[in-house]
Amino acid sequence: MRTSLTLAACALILTGCASISDSEKRPMTSAARSADAAAIEATLDAVYAVISGPVGQPRDFTRMRTLFTPEARLTAITPQGLRGGTLDDYIARSGPFLFEQGFTETALVNRVEVYGDLAQAWSSYRGSFLNKDGTRGQVEGINSFQLVRQPGGRWLVQSILWQAATPDNPLPADMAGRR
Repeated sequence: MRTSLTLAACALILTGCASISDSEKRPMTSAARSADAAAIEATLDAVYAVISGPVGQPRDFTRMRTLFTPEARLTAITPQGLRGGTLDDYIARSGPFLFEQGFTETALVNRVEVYGDLAQAWSSYRGSFLNKDGTRGQVEGINSFQLVRQPGGRWLVQSILWQAATPDNPLPADMAGRR
């Protein structure tokens, strides 16, 4: 008898967990996907814009903080291993470089996928800066953005994981073009 009651209770719990409203069963419309994609692209563009600028131009880190969740992490994959931390860690470590050497980063190709309130964007990039010796430097690579839709519908960056391209690890051909 006890086993029967336990099974019945489990069945009720599972039935409650498995119930999905009709609106949740319907696939996302192309208009909704398009609106999400446009909002996510706008967020990516804003992130690129806020870190970009010539030598001596202060970056708007207040604006940058509005594009990320409070728990956001930014991490680079380097030959020495992972290097990163919080948004404030990024600002403290990269802020002087951005100001003193200038840095302009542009998205080349974005691939965006959305599942519910989660979005993943692979974004190839090209960046240019001024080396300390006065020559121009350039970097390419891929940024992997993870974004979260907020209760009001706005998309914020939860994390960025990136890796610069190298001669041994160039950008894939389909990510090397310009959007």
